[in-house]
Amino acid sequence: MRRLQSATQMLEWSRRERCSGKGIAFVPTMGALHEGHLSLVDLAADRASRVVVSIFVNPAQFGPSKDLEQYPRDVERDMEMLSDRKVDAVFVPEEDVLYPAGCTTLVVETGLSEILEGASRPGHFRGVVTVVTKLLLIVEPDLLVLGQKDAQQVAVLRRLIHDLKFSVDVIVGPIIRESGGLALSSRNAYLSDDERRQAACLHESLFEARNLVRGGEDDAGVVLGAMRDRIEREPAVRIDYVVAVHPDTFEPATSLEGPTLFCVAVFVGDTRLIDNELVSSHPESPDGN
Repeated sequence: MRRLQSATQMLEWSRRERCSGKGIAFVPTMGALHEGHLSLVDLAADRASRVVVSIFVNPAQFGPSKDLEQYPRDVERDMEMLSDRKVDAVFVPEEDVLYPAGCTTLVVETGLSEILEGASRPGHFRGVVTVVTKLLLIVEPDLLVLGQKDAQQVAVLRRLIHDLKFSVDVIVGPIIRESGGLALSSRNAYLSDDERRQAACLHESLFEARNLVRGGEDDAGVVLGAMRDRIEREPAVRIDYVVAVHPDTFEPATSLEGPTLFCVAVFVGDTRLIDNELVSSHPESPDGN
């Protein structure tokens, strides 16, 4: 497993591997790795002969708060975790590699980026789209491996790849959860034991939605109301949004007959968490999680 830090090193390595006929799968991360990230690494290894992981805490996707400063960083721990997986190269650039002095160019998606996460976190998707564009140009992968937990981000990046004609396919790995149902996230480290217990209401609200829809409920308002009722039982939890949307366009669901993506975002104490589940009214259909 090679550790690469410059854009030139990364690009030269990638082109050598591709010239020798090796397909490359790429897993972008901000470090603070957990089993959710590692499941994406394993998925990448199943789909390509070479796996690249990036570790970069992207300052452009954080708002004007202490969140960037507080974001957990331990590159050596992350490298050790990756050494147990089939990873061929780890790209660990310094900030000035991706954002050199005087850099004023940004990449902006102006549709999907404006709602839900985009509305709650202004500038977030601009930062995501910009850094992923840079990473795709530097790594030149055949496959981009993303996680379903960030469902809107997946949709935004699919739009980026489609609109800018990147020659890369997207693979989405399922949400990995703790035993209590909480979706794995680097931000879970901020939760106290009591907050972690209360945060289970996110998954439980999605479970409630799945049961209602599969039981024949087709009124989105009824299902969303039940989800809110479950979340609001927890005193430390404050709802940002609870929605039902089309899984590709993220437009509000007008019917629950087809696949519907239920998305939740809440604050548990000071920690913001998101979760989602793709639900079909037909029990035999996969729900994506």
